[in-house]
Amino acid sequence: MALSSADVEQLNAAPIPPSVHDRIKRIEYLANLLDSRFGIPGTGIRFGLDGLIGLIPGIGDTVSGALSAYIISEAARAGVRKRALVHMIWNASIDWILGSIPLLGDIFDVAFKANRKNADIAIRELHRLAGAA
Repeated sequence: MALSSADVEQLNAAPIPPSVHDRIKRIEYLANLLDSRFGIPGTGIRFGLDGLIGLIPGIGDTVSGALSAYIISEAARAGVRKRALVHMIWNASIDWILGSIPLLGDIFDVAFKANRKNADIAIRELHRLAGAA
């Protein structure tokens, strides 16, 4: 569900207030840090701290889930629609539940990228809200 280059181009064309722009930058930064900061050379596979933190038995996925909650809280504070927030909570919950499964969950964390999906939802919604203002 990543934003296509056409989506990004269209969103960037619309003027947005500085406060919304700052919020988008925070969401983007955290999503990239958690889901795609590092790459495995020669494979095209990207992963982030979510995949690494999840390796810590017992608490890793809970810590990662708390970081994911920040993206959702940023969106909620900005006034994102409840429907979008429910979708974001669903993504984070699936990531937390399935990510908790030893080994398979760690592979799932790298593939699912809940934070990236949630950032895309939040950014689309923030642009929608900025356009409605």
